[in-house]
Amino acid sequence: MASGIQTVTNPPPSSLMEEERRELESVAAALTNSSRLLRLITHIGEKYFRGETENLHEYDIATEVFGRSKETFNGGDDAIVRVEASRLRKRLSEYYAGEGKDHAIHLSIPPGTYVPVFTRQLREPAKLEIEAVLPQPVERPRYYLVIAIAAFGLIVLGVYLFVRAHSASKVAAGVAASSAQPTAPSNAVPYAEAPLRILSGYSGKPQIDSAGNAWQPDEYFHFGGTWDRPDSTAARTSDPMLFKNWRNGDFAYDIPLRPGVYELHLYFDATESESSDLSTFTVYVNGERVLSAFDIRSDALGANIADERVFRDVSPGRDGIVHLGFTSERAPAALNAIEILPGTPHRQLPIRLVTQPRSFTDHEGQFWHPDNDFLDGHTSTKGAQIFGTSDPELFATERYGHFTYAIPVDTRDRYTLILHFAEFYFGSGASGVGGQGSRVFRVLCNGNTLLDNFDIYKEAGNRHALTKTFYHLKPSAQGKLNITFEPIANNATVSGIEVLDESP
Repeated sequence: MASGIQTVTNPPPSSLMEEERRELESVAAALTNSSRLLRLITHIGEKYFRGETENLHEYDIATEVFGRSKETFNGGDDAIVRVEASRLRKRLSEYYAGEGKDHAIHLSIPPGTYVPVFTRQLREPAKLEIEAVLPQPVERPRYYLVIAIAAFGLIVLGVYLFVRAHSASKVAAGVAASSAQPTAPSNAVPYAEAPLRILSGYSGKPQIDSAGNAWQPDEYFHFGGTWDRPDSTAARTSDPMLFKNWRNGDFAYDIPLRPGVYELHLYFDATESESSDLSTFTVYVNGERVLSAFDIRSDALGANIADERVFRDVSPGRDGIVHLGFTSERAPAALNAIEILPGTPHRQLPIRLVTQPRSFTDHEGQFWHPDNDFLDGHTSTKGAQIFGTSDPELFATERYGHFTYAIPVDTRDRYTLILHFAEFYFGSGASGVGGQGSRVFRVLCNGNTLLDNFDIYKEAGNRHALTKTFYHLKPSAQGKLNITFEPIANNATVSGIEVLDESP
């Protein structure tokens, strides 16, 4: 599992803490010629020994150590913390390659975080010290040698028989365990209840999203640092609060779940402050690599754009835990949120979006999520009665203009896309003057044209529901159905979107 920085609030045991304090003091003494590095390592140490590692992030360090303004500091424009942390890591590497090489404990600040790690160095006793305490050989008659060899043979035989019997019992136990169903987590941690929604790097009160779901503060994590940017606003989401906090560095989540099949959603956002160069990391689920050389900015097609990846058929291991691992490659790994839903074997859960700020339940009891995954366009509320549908509320609003949707799906499957339209504006009794030919547009999915010269009024008239269905759509390599609504005459429009997995 990923290595990194453990951001726990409990301090280390007192005996170990004293050793770590002494090592920190030794390092600080070696940094007296650099006031900035000395202030930085002192601040980091104080937070660590107080059990306040959750406060070791860029904003706090910039304002508390380097005197930056709490009102105006912007990590995207001012890289002082990252620069000085890089200098500190280099100086620590030099220190332990030289004068600190033989210290019993080494101090490091892994990339992607500002939380210190103290590593005990294991040493073998010197050969001369071992030989000094061993008894020296004494000359014995030759028949003692024969007796010793015979005794040794009996010992070897006894050990062999014991090991063989013990190994057989372990193999039998292993076979039984491999055929057993997963049970409660071995560490006796209570099961998490799904749906489970976690805001990575967040430590405040639960947050409620646009669909009324509660998102919990960060839990079940090991290692990594945290970072928050309350003023950040991510595009392509109706819930920007999911993208205001990050867990970053090398880190893991161990989430105890009841036996079953789940659907995993991971949420990411790359900010403008991150390097424009390739920034990649790896994501593992239960030891299997599911995202390799993953670059958030490339995946989302830009910075400050919400990105979601979906994985169906996720189940806890034999220890009753879903293990998630995030390891850095060319940049620190980063994650904004985790969502785990009860799943359907081999099939992604249906996706239903309505272009409204609130959720909607149709006449069949199906839940429609508030508008999400969009970029550009506008919304308007229409009070007109819509005919030809059992769910006129579905057409209460529209998204119109030139816009796109990036619907996140599992890359392994094929999907049915259902689009719901109605002509609100043009025609008799409507706001706009005109009729057939007044609104014409095309719809594309991942570059393939689904509708061309599409005219709602021509096909259904004014204020009548119109549904279009498309089958066997293949996701992009980034796990998206990228749907483009492109105007030809006036604005494109849509009121509802459904995505259904076609897997048997």
